[in-house]
Parts: sequence; C-alpha cells; structure tokens
Amino acid sequence: MNKVTAQEIADMIDVSLLNPTFTLDTIEKGCETAMTYRCVSVCLRPADVRFAANILKGSDVKLTTVVGFPHGSNDTETKVFETQKAIDDGCVEVDVVLNIGRLLSDNLDYVRKDLRAVVDAAHASDALVKVIFENAYLTDEQKLLACRICTDVGADFTKTSTGYAPGGATVHDLKLMRANTPSSMRVKAAGGVRTLDDALIVCAVGVSRFGCTRTETIMNDAYRREAEGTLVLPKITDNTELASVIAAREAK
Repeated sequence: MNKVTAQEIADMIDVSLLNPTFTLDTIEKGCETAMTYRCVSVCLRPADVRFAANILKGSDVKLTTVVGFPHGSNDTETKVFETQKAIDDGCVEVDVVLNIGRLLSDNLDYVRKDLRAVVDAAHASDALVKVIFENAYLTDEQKLLACRICTDVGADFTKTSTGYAPGGATVHDLKLMRANTPSSMRVKAAGGVRTLDDALIVCAVGVSRFGCTRTETIMNDAYRREAEGTLVLPKITDNTELASVIAAREAK
C-alpha cells in the first residue's frame, strides 16, 4: 500500500487562476488559499503577476504565468518577450503553449525553434518551462512528436492542456507523455483534476504537478484521509479514468 501525505499532494498543486472572469478579489483569495495549504505554485494571468507577487511576498509559493495562451499562435518574438516580462515581474516558471496549428501542419522545425527560444530565454534566468500540448486536438502520433520536440529543446515539463479546449488530462495521455520523455523531464496534468481521487490517480501514473481549481476541497479531503490512514495511491489499470472524463462521457 503506497501511502502519501497531504503535503505531498500540496507539493503537486499549481493553483489555477486563469479564468478570464476572475476579479482581483478572486486572485487575492486564490493566493491566500495557496499559502494556507502550502501549495507549490499559483498559475496566473500575466497581468496579475505583479499584484500576486505582493500578496505572496515572504511565502514559499512560486509565481507562474502563461505564455502564448491559450492557442500558442503568438509570434516567437512575442513569446520570448512574454517570458522575459514574466520573469522580470517575479515568475520562476512559465507555461507556454506550443504552436498547435504548426504542429498540426507538420511544421516541426517551426515548433522546435519557437519552443527553443522560450526555453533558452527562461533558462537564462533559471526559470522553468512547462510546454502545453493541448492534447484534445492531437493524435497520439502528434503527442509523441511533441514529446520528442520538448526533449530536443530541454523543456522542464510537458503539460496536457490549457483547460480551455474540449478535453483535458486523461490517464492515457499522461502515461504516454511519461513514457516518452526523459525521467528528468516532469509531467503536469491540467484540465480535469477535480477531486482527491483524481489527484491520486495522476500521482500514481508519474505526474509531478497538476493544475487545480478546487484546492480547498482536495486538500481538506487529503488531510481527512491522512488522519484516517487511508491516503494511498490507487492501482492503475487500463480502464482507470479521471472523474471529469467519466462525467463528460455520462453527460452525452
């Protein structure tokens, strides 16, 4: 029985604060939640980074923002500028969307050069880069190509989704991404990790981070199960799915 701790769950959480309707009060509350539960990071809209930096000052919660969000179609120069601006504003991680249209066009050299420019800019300031694939639009073959490109350019993470496409993280995709990238490169699940059971599933398949919009619910459940001695990793089978995937199928 593979037991985990509530803090190990918190160490995987990037609190997601990307909804376009979020007010500054919502951003402040999200940052306070991240500090309360000692989550690893908050992932913010670019315009909110400086605001959040003041709230998080003195805490261990990292600042993360998005680049080329949500379609990845910004010019490379714009992505590099976004990356450098984010770092200047206090970010230590950036989540960049690969150019989805160019990947679908099989223009792999463009995708590779685009991501390499962002990775080089971030690494020059010791910032980490998570590359968002947006798997809902890709075939397995294209996901494998994206994994290969991320390996080539030295990205720090692969990431499943923006959370704004028709689908998010699936166990199938997470296993594929984990199996086809170096062990030094981590995997982030995004879009659909809505319960503690979901969090435990993605942890069991080798995920290091997940985007989270339900931090309080997940962490309170984690504390309860930890106290009960029932906070354990599940056994993963070919039929294992996230709650959000099951719910979407049942809604059809």
